[in-house]
Amino acid sequence: MINIVIDTNVLLSAMFSNRGASYKLLSIIDSEKFVVNISTTLLYEYEEILTLKSKLGTKYVDSILDYICLIGKKNSIFYLWRPKLKDIDDDFLLELAVKSSSVIVTLNGKDFKPASEFGIKVMTPKEFLQYIGELS
Repeated sequence: MINIVIDTNVLLSAMFSNRGASYKLLSIIDSEKFVVNISTTLLYEYEEILTLKSKLGTKYVDSILDYICLIGKKNSIFYLWRPKLKDIDDDFLLELAVKSSSVIVTLNGKDFKPASEFGIKVMTPKEFLQYIGELS
């Protein structure tokens, strides 16, 4: 089974459109094809960004997060090195991906170029869906 870490921008994109690869990825989030890895820091970021930028109500955001917590694999992250990425606010995603041996699914792949130093793949939602055979 493939481990993934979903960047917040993918979640946000799925909230704005039900036509793109981000939405498709979230629609199969409970499939047997991959495992979503989460951490406390990532959940706090999801909550903050979805509440501020998606214009969804708190109840709806809480429901989404509750479901992600239910199906996600929980990871404790101990920050041993920083900063590694250009945007230091993304370092925790890289740390989670390293800890969980995950693919990072993001819309900002260029921000995660140093991930390759750790053997971490970075893919867009479309690339990941193609990789697992959900898109041709």
